[in-house]
Amino acid sequence: MGEHPDVALVRRGYEAFSRGDMETLASLMTGDVAHHVPGSSQMSGHFKGRDNVMAMYAKLAELTGGTFAVALHDVFTDGRGHAMSVHTWRADHGDRGIEMRGGIFFTIVGGKVTDLDECVADIEEADAFFGTAE
Repeated sequence: MGEHPDVALVRRGYEAFSRGDMETLASLMTGDVAHHVPGSSQMSGHFKGRDNVMAMYAKLAELTGGTFAVALHDVFTDGRGHAMSVHTWRADHGDRGIEMRGGIFFTIVGGKVTDLDECVADIEEADAFFGTAE
């Protein structure tokens, strides 16, 4: 039995993100995609529209000097347009480093991601790492 298409889509997205292939990553999303990032740091918020989501990813790379990396552990699906990923992310910012587990709940319509709802193991630590808007 092959991999479910929603699981394959999420895996392709993680692979593209990890390679820095933003063109492929953007092609996996609808134009009105939304990415919700928890907490109250400068990286937190509701990013709506593919251009805004991609700009948030660019800011993430900029803030971490290109050190942000994610290791995908698993992807689960309900077969009804939802998938959940579990991953570990690592990054450096200023004189700090961080490693944290997290995940994303994806909504998928027509073979494209329409919504990403991110969760982290420790919101306060993630906020402290990224800090407030400069």
